[in-house]
Amino acid sequence: MDTTPAENPPSNIPEYAVAEIAGAVRRTLEGAFGRVRVRGEVCEAKRYPSGHWYLSLKDENAKLEAVIWKTAVPRLSIQPENGVEVIATGRITTYADRSKYQLVIDRLEFAGEGALLARIEMLRKKLLAEGLFEEDRKRPLPRLPLVIGVVTSESGAVIQDIRTTILRRFPRRIILWPVPVQGQGAAEKIAAAIRGFGALPEGGPIPRPDVIIVARGGGSLEDLMAFNEEVVVRAAAASPIPLISAVGHETDTTLIDFASDRRAPTPTAAAELAVPARLDLLADLAQREARLRGAMMRQLRAAETVLLRLERRLPDVPARVTDLRRRLDEAGEGLAPALRHFLDRRRDSLARLPMPHPRAGIAARRATLALLEGRKSAAFARLVQRAQGARALQAFSPAPLAALLREKAARLAGASARLEAGSYQSVLARGFSLVRDAQGQALTRAAQVAPGAKLAIVFADGEVAATADGEAPKRARAPKKPPAQESLL
Repeated sequence: MDTTPAENPPSNIPEYAVAEIAGAVRRTLEGAFGRVRVRGEVCEAKRYPSGHWYLSLKDENAKLEAVIWKTAVPRLSIQPENGVEVIATGRITTYADRSKYQLVIDRLEFAGEGALLARIEMLRKKLLAEGLFEEDRKRPLPRLPLVIGVVTSESGAVIQDIRTTILRRFPRRIILWPVPVQGQGAAEKIAAAIRGFGALPEGGPIPRPDVIIVARGGGSLEDLMAFNEEVVVRAAAASPIPLISAVGHETDTTLIDFASDRRAPTPTAAAELAVPARLDLLADLAQREARLRGAMMRQLRAAETVLLRLERRLPDVPARVTDLRRRLDEAGEGLAPALRHFLDRRRDSLARLPMPHPRAGIAARRATLALLEGRKSAAFARLVQRAQGARALQAFSPAPLAALLREKAARLAGASARLEAGSYQSVLARGFSLVRDAQGQALTRAAQVAPGAKLAIVFADGEVAATADGEAPKRARAPKKPPAQESLL
């Protein structure tokens, strides 16, 4: 039977290299689609250290992988964020190394107001849970600020409205920090302006504002998105200076309104909140002056009435002085006899007092001295006994105790020497080594070592890892008997 394999039959199917197929697929996709706009939800978004963004767009039926090269990232109006519905513009191409296709994005925008509102609501709940919108964090505005900082565009009508309102109500110094209020990078610049005002030192060349106004005119939801960004909201919440937000018209609400200390419906209203009206202050001062004058006049009249009543109750002062002078003269006339009578009574009292003889007092003092002398003698005798005991203790000799300590020390040194001689560490120090297997067991024979086995060789100063070669172990010669001083015990 012929077992020779038959030759492959000829075929008219063309052969392609893998690279040719990949190139044909790529040209077909790029030629058929060109630039496309794809709507979907962002997922698996991740920015790599190289600066490129890798993400996927998905809907309920499919998922499309996409990439944003780092050269296109600065031109994006928004940054990719998981869970946000967007419209991506770019071109379809293939990645031949992995046989897959992907969308190269060069433009990214939100997919309508619904996606924007969903993103804003998600961020609002996150910041609310962190406590950035709590009412107890909000601070009162200064009554009459000296310097007002304004964060807005320098070319819009907002700054003019604020200037006009402050000049009309109460002229104050205004410092403008110009920023773009919409578009790419606007949120970061607004946040930097808020932090910059807060970082100004007291008494520096640029005066530190007492209150900050963050404002912009009205616009669509997309136009106001810079004031809904997390970086702006956190900067407003962390501002050390009281902050007023005035973004859009009265019906517009942004997340910075929740984090600011006061929210104004319009930029003009923000200026009215920042400074009081001068005419209103003058009217209030006049009203307070009138009330103070009236209160003072009422108090003066009441005090005058009290004084008149007290005056009626006062006695006749000249007559009272005359009466007191007469009583003083009478008392002066009776003072000399009263003093003589007082001295006589004291002399009689002293004469009636019993006076002991001095000899009795002297005898009592002598008895007390004798008692103290006896106590002194007894105390001195006790001190002598204690001194004799101390001299006996000094006569004690410590020589036997020192000899006992030397004997014990010699025995301990001998035991230590015998222990050190029997230790395998001293054997290693004389040039020997200990071989262990991977489990840490000591190996005493070459037959116990398999080819390729992992070994650990222990020397006196450390351990070295080794591997047995592939040859079978040779029978080792019987070692010569080591000298007695080098026995392994």
